[in-house]
Amino acid sequence: MSEQTHRDRITTDHPATERVNQPGREEAVVRADATPVEHERPEEWGWHGETGRFGRVASWVAILFLLAYLVGNHEGRMEDYWLVAIVALMILLKVYDYFRRKNAWRSR
Repeated sequence: MSEQTHRDRITTDHPATERVNQPGREEAVVRADATPVEHERPEEWGWHGETGRFGRVASWVAILFLLAYLVGNHEGRMEDYWLVAIVALMILLKVYDYFRRKNAWRSR
């Protein structure tokens, strides 16, 4: 959509709404009987935290499941290389997470 078309669409206001200036934010369109949002908390937008100890244990389970795929009746070894590479990447991420949490100001 072109910029001019967009500007034409936003200049047409619904009679039940009004435009309000918000400090430090863009202009808002709100209902006439409502107040604009002053501050939005991160949890209003969804997941915002870490999985904690459960996530760290579950990642080891996932690594073991991937390593279990190495045992099987397949003849080609290309998938084994991919599995080992993915497991190595996951282990590197776990090591990074360990040192990040160890050196963090508020480690969990």
